[in-house]
Amino acid sequence: MLEAFLTPWFFAYLALGVLVGFLAGLLGIGGGMTMVPILAMIFPAQGFPFETKMQVILATSMATIILTSVSSVRAHHARGTVDWRAVALMSPGILAGSFLGTRLVASLSTVFLGVVFTTFLFYTATQMLANFKPKPSRTLPGPFGLFVVGAIVGVLSAMVGAGGGFFSVPFLTWSNVPIHGAVGTSAALGFPIAVFTTLGNIWNGWGVPNVPQPALGFVYLPALVGICGTSVLMAPVGARLAHRLPVATLKRIFAILLYLLAFKMLHTVLTA
Repeated sequence: MLEAFLTPWFFAYLALGVLVGFLAGLLGIGGGMTMVPILAMIFPAQGFPFETKMQVILATSMATIILTSVSSVRAHHARGTVDWRAVALMSPGILAGSFLGTRLVASLSTVFLGVVFTTFLFYTATQMLANFKPKPSRTLPGPFGLFVVGAIVGVLSAMVGAGGGFFSVPFLTWSNVPIHGAVGTSAALGFPIAVFTTLGNIWNGWGVPNVPQPALGFVYLPALVGICGTSVLMAPVGARLAHRLPVATLKRIFAILLYLLAFKMLHTVLTA
């Protein structure tokens, strides 16, 4: 088991964590968008089985969000921008949706999951490039409506290995929640999404053949440890630079990078 942490690939995971943490702090985006396509290039180079590649990538990406979301939630809570009532009402739906999403991930093929994720990448890149902001037009729905929205966010997040911000923030702003409150509440929702989805990925991946070891279910531990070890340290660095650099320009550059990563990942998945 220790041998997996003493290979050159572990240093690649440390380097990926530096990139993911820095971009998360600088641009306020989740790490899944950069982590998943890069892991999709690293894992085949390590000779990992193609059959479970996307399941392991999505599960590992989501597991890293547990640790990084804690510091984010604390910061937003300190500024009073978290709607804890909405978080409480959406969390049961997130629980149900996350476990349903992980069941779908476990049963679908690597090719299908790869196409789903690249579609998400194209959507995200277009949203960032256009700086799309939905116009608020109504208020938050009642408890049942928030449960349903939470379930939808949970399913979609599990399917793409992301913390849910790109799904929950547009919904919250559309529901007339101020942008700072939408971002803070979305950050708080990222924690239950990550926890419930990771538990589902561990459960559904337990004992599945062709999963690289050491792992907990579908979660590949060396990648998890390496990425978390450096991303947590780099996120504050990116956040400090965000106040000094032209973030709007950086977002456009990052969107172009996402397009390139999406095309590369789609080519890798469809030609493997």
